Amino acid sequence: MTAPRTPAELGHETQRLLDELARVTDEPGRVTRTYLSPALARSHDLVGGWMRDRGLEVTRDAVATLRGRRPADGPGRRTLLLGSHIDTVIDAGKLDGCLGVVAALVALEEVDRRGEKLPFAVEILAFGDEEGVRFPTALSSSSAVTGTYRREWLDVVGADGVRLRDALVAFGCDPEKIPEAAIDPTDVIGWLEVHIEQGPLLEHWDLPLGVVTSIAGQTRMGLSLVGQAGHAGTVPMELRRDALAGLAEIILMVERVGRQGTANLVATVGRVAVSPGAGNTVPGRVDASLDVRAGADTPRLVALDRIRHQAERIAEKRGLGFTLERHVDVPTCPMDEGLQDAFARSVLSLGLDCRRLPSGAGHDAMAMARRFPAAMLFVRSKAGISHNPAEWTDPDDLGLAVEALIRTILDLAAREPQP
Repeated sequence: MTAPRTPAELGHETQRLLDELARVTDEPGRVTRTYLSPALARSHDLVGGWMRDRGLEVTRDAVATLRGRRPADGPGRRTLLLGSHIDTVIDAGKLDGCLGVVAALVALEEVDRRGEKLPFAVEILAFGDEEGVRFPTALSSSSAVTGTYRREWLDVVGADGVRLRDALVAFGCDPEKIPEAAIDPTDVIGWLEVHIEQGPLLEHWDLPLGVVTSIAGQTRMGLSLVGQAGHAGTVPMELRRDALAGLAEIILMVERVGRQGTANLVATVGRVAVSPGAGNTVPGRVDASLDVRAGADTPRLVALDRIRHQAERIAEKRGLGFTLERHVDVPTCPMDEGLQDAFARSVLSLGLDCRRLPSGAGHDAMAMARRFPAAMLFVRSKAGISHNPAEWTDPDDLGLAVEALIRTILDLAAREPQP
């Protein structure tokens, strides 16, 4: 048993490991580490070495999730799951996903340094396919752990022309053993994931940590308006069927609906394609994206109904054809209240105010919550920036997050029933 490290010391150790992991990349000069890429293989060597150095038993499952297991100190049969993902977007920051794995490693090391005994096993999971960059299969790694992996994913083809099944085999995995990756939920205490907020609320509140209440439900749709293309100099304004002008009115309406909603509702038109797309031609057709999210399902569904109804009226008034096609519809994913409370007790024990907030972004915790109790601890993000090299969290905040995770593990250990 050694003297406990301070949160500041834990934070600097966490930052050191994150910096080292960020140097493992498929693109020199920027952080890019996609699923089943050479960089992901090298990251397994690095993170697997860290796990072994800390006394963990290291394995890799059939979808290339790296696993490090610390057995229980005694006869306990249950397991606490920790971690996140170590794949990245193209030209990423150092923190998204990776923090959850590194924080878990530093926390477990510190538990042992302090001589604490745990009545349950702890397993750290480093997922490889949360981002869905190389293949259209986001959350496939965590889906395998929960037994919800879809076999048809094996036949999807990435942007590089490689089939997912073939990429797994080339990585040294056996797709036929994917069912063996599932963890029996019977003896699982739950899933804890430490993650940067990727948003501005904690910084706005001047708080380093927050407990996640739910992961927002989201609906993604494609919107099309069809009018009549014509010469920009000869078609009178009162006779135009300008599809882009109609979309402009709809976009402002979507913004109003988003501002009027509840449960942290947000509504976004983020992509627009204009046809014919010439500077001297009245736009005859536009295709756009619509993304609506909220921390509860009812406000999202109400907003979608309002948007559809008002968009139809705008299109009819302007003589435009209108279609709205749903592509993605994911319900809100609430986090486990008991594990939320465990995180909250730990944050409060650090002398910090504890706010609870929803996540507008998706996470592996969404897949894990299908089978296990799940909770997330958010850490303050500078300016809310993520998926960007400017992604940054102060090391002091990282240290507070690790200390909160340590205290949460010990809190759960103290409450664990005796076998």
